[in-house]
Amino acid sequence: MAKPGTESRYALVIEWSPEDEAFVVTVPDLPGCRTHGASYEDAVRQAQDAIDSWIDAARADGEPVPEPRTFADSVA
Repeated sequence: MAKPGTESRYALVIEWSPEDEAFVVTVPDLPGCRTHGASYEDAVRQAQDAIDSWIDAARADGEPVPEPRTFADSVA
């Protein structure tokens, strides 16, 4: 379960979508957590909001919040 204050430590996958003309962000550790932004910087800000919202909703529903993984966790 993620500890308070770890929200900014989740990995982000940021991809340019020519179809949407936006940067699309996926947070692999939080199922369904996706957002987008017109600029790279906006996409990162939107991602932080999406992470915070995802965690708030999970906690309100009594669901576990996964710990942020590290790159080493992903390749092992």
